[in-house]
Amino acid sequence: MRFTPSAARPATLTPPRRLRPSAVVALMLASATLLPTALSSAQGMPDSTNASALPGLGGAEGMSISAERRLGDRIARSIYQDPDYLDDPLLVDYLQALWQPLLGSARARGDVPPELAERMAWELMISRERTVNAFALPGGYLGVNLGLLAVTERPEEVASVLAHELSHVSQRHIARLMTREERMAPWMMGAMILGALAAGSNPQVASAAIAGGTAVAAQSQLNFSRDMEREADRVGFGVLSGAGFDGQGFVTMFDKLQQAARLNDDGSFPYLRSHPLSGERIADMRARLPQGPVATAPATNPATASSPAAPAGGVGLKLDLPGFGSGGTSLPAVAGRPGPSVAVHTLMSARARVLAENGPDRMRGWLQIGQGPNATPGERYAAALSASRLGQRDRALELAQKLRDTVTPDARFVADALMLELLLSPATTPATPAQTTLLAELRDRSLGSASRAGVMLGAQAAIASGEPQRAVGRLQSWVVLQPRDALAWQTLARAYQAQGQSLRAVRAEAEARAAQLDYAGAVDRFRAAQSLPAAQRNADSMELAIVDSRRRDVEALLRESVLEEEASKR
Repeated sequence: MRFTPSAARPATLTPPRRLRPSAVVALMLASATLLPTALSSAQGMPDSTNASALPGLGGAEGMSISAERRLGDRIARSIYQDPDYLDDPLLVDYLQALWQPLLGSARARGDVPPELAERMAWELMISRERTVNAFALPGGYLGVNLGLLAVTERPEEVASVLAHELSHVSQRHIARLMTREERMAPWMMGAMILGALAAGSNPQVASAAIAGGTAVAAQSQLNFSRDMEREADRVGFGVLSGAGFDGQGFVTMFDKLQQAARLNDDGSFPYLRSHPLSGERIADMRARLPQGPVATAPATNPATASSPAAPAGGVGLKLDLPGFGSGGTSLPAVAGRPGPSVAVHTLMSARARVLAENGPDRMRGWLQIGQGPNATPGERYAAALSASRLGQRDRALELAQKLRDTVTPDARFVADALMLELLLSPATTPATPAQTTLLAELRDRSLGSASRAGVMLGAQAAIASGEPQRAVGRLQSWVVLQPRDALAWQTLARAYQAQGQSLRAVRAEAEARAAQLDYAGAVDRFRAAQSLPAAQRNADSMELAIVDSRRRDVEALLRESVLEEEASKR
């Protein structure tokens, strides 16, 4: 992901060049990796199998949860505006289906106390980057690159990475490391982190991007220590197992990283340079696996395990599509384990692989493979999506239908979502009666879904088929429960515009900006709503009153953020 603050709005933190998160692991996290000794501030190495021998690293004296969250919000505000920030409802739902049991497990184990659960963002972000990476930022923001989803083979491998990063947050490693450099003001710390994101795969660029001797000195302070990495492994393994996932996921993910290290990392695994994988960590994870047949703990129900309320991001929490979960409360067991099946993961991995690709050559290759008579479901999914991106809509629809006919029942909803997505893509010829009937069927089913992907696709289909009122009705109830869902607000704005309700459309645009913490942009849109012709404003007096009230609320948030930044620089 190349995180670049939008030029259209005043950026709170301005990095020195175009940002890429593939290097953030060198400063903020190691996706199952370990710091070199030269950069480690570790104490003595305790026995890796003796959890009690590890020092207590959970405290973060000197930096409050509120301060950490504010710093995280600043960084997230810039990330939201980056073109490589990806809000793909299907992938978000998939990651949430893995994430929610982990968060519920951490709560049940006591790793995430109530205060931390309520005040951290606990929000997942997706980057279009093809590099294999994940990242954790201050305030409970976590991210996953498409490259990580693309190379994994089973859902528990992705879950192991999320559990590891969750443990960095729950043990407050980030705040603890930032506290070490007392001279570093929060605004400078945020700018330094964004500068690190700018580095991409080039460590030399990282040093150049982080200007100033103090910031360079603090760079090493942001690396996780040896003990912190080991604690994140240990706690993360417990969270993973407690959620009902197979602990083997940690081992197989480590094996992938180790293999990449042996092949002299070519840049696809950026963290392997500054966070080389330790054989000791791999051995530690292997030692924690049960002997004999895999013993999997009962799946933790996030609802009954004192799971926190919906995170501030407010997206992807209602997962009722088969294979993702029901009603956002619990995830169905698949072969005795929680969450999505391997078949679902295969399709999601294929989706990540294609969405991360910009060049046509690879997509042509995937298209050719997926058209073969012995193509696997994953290959067929990649081929259909590639055909669509290459402008071959009819070929894409043909492949998607073959996928629907052959995919296993537990993954059928993913194939249906792809078909609906393709039916909504631009067409050069009029839709056939069969396509129109199928679109209506999939639209109605999606609108009745409680999953975010279903609601978004169903609403888009309703707008496209000339029934925006159905989209409005569904989305209005959705944003009441998920007010931080920017994509829902944007889609609602389109639906209002299709109905000719300009005031409500502009207000929805403003709410989308506010959802992504762009308070200045939100205030501008609220003012635009108040400046509409009198006939449009007066036609909906209730909505105009809401606009006036919301403008004052967001202006207060904007003033507060400006004052906080000014104070931090003094």
